[in-house]
Amino acid sequence: MIKYALSLDGGGVRCIAALTFLNILEKELKRNVSDLFDYYAGTSSGGISSIGIGSVAMNTSEMLEMWNPKNAERIMQSDSWQGGLGLSLMRGKPKYNPAGKREVLQDYFGGLTFRESKKPVVVTAYDIEDRSPLLLSSYENGNLKLVEVAEATSAAPTFFPTAEVNGKYLIDGGVVDNNPAMNAYIEALKIYPKDTIKVLSIGTGLNRRKINGKASKEWGLFGWMTHDLLGIMTETSLQNKLAEDLIGKNYLRINSSLGKCKRKLDDISIKNINNIKDMGKVWWDTFGEQTLNLLSEIRVK
Repeated sequence: MIKYALSLDGGGVRCIAALTFLNILEKELKRNVSDLFDYYAGTSSGGISSIGIGSVAMNTSEMLEMWNPKNAERIMQSDSWQGGLGLSLMRGKPKYNPAGKREVLQDYFGGLTFRESKKPVVVTAYDIEDRSPLLLSSYENGNLKLVEVAEATSAAPTFFPTAEVNGKYLIDGGVVDNNPAMNAYIEALKIYPKDTIKVLSIGTGLNRRKINGKASKEWGLFGWMTHDLLGIMTETSLQNKLAEDLIGKNYLRINSSLGKCKRKLDDISIKNINNIKDMGKVWWDTFGEQTLNLLSEIRVK
């Protein structure tokens, strides 16, 4: 049999592009994405989406509503960075107060545990004390609350504080594995060892702005922080190449350059959100037919 896995990259607010793409897919197939796939994997904001879709069985309209302007402002609730980047670095505090994000997550996920997930779900995090990547899954970490898991996978350094989960101190898995497609494939094989696994992997846009290599020789912390250090750390091209080589024709990657979208992961301006949604629509125009072909067995059901 064929089993389908959905993999969603991290990328802050740019996860809206993937949700917009999936929203069109839902309308095309007249089925919720939570019904289409057998396995869900995500990192950071993509991890939150995977939990919402795979664990709670939310449709993409509901997931997009999670990122409405009011909720986006609650998630990106300013704390110590109100005086600008330089002041925030001197004060040594995360940019955002985590209380707002936690409230939004509780509004949508309530007190549900990972064990109550409708489908198998895995998200990535990083254990800073063990100095190792960590996979949190619905079938091995079922006692964890969905809110805890969502906070851990999206605890992006400098943006949000480290998350404490069961005595472990975890940060955003995007620092080591922002494209979790290989996690989706390998973990799905553990559950469905006799089946063929097909993976739909959706990114959050690629920053193609050239970095001045010569100038970078003089950069310290402030210089790198203002030249997309986090974006470099979360580059996904290597993971994508590995997935293409290993999974082959059963792997489809959806992504593009950012175009008009801002590279900042936390730009929640109405203009940028609309540009992100437009990017998701362009992805459908570009990759929609390939996606439907990948999901051909679902289409005939």
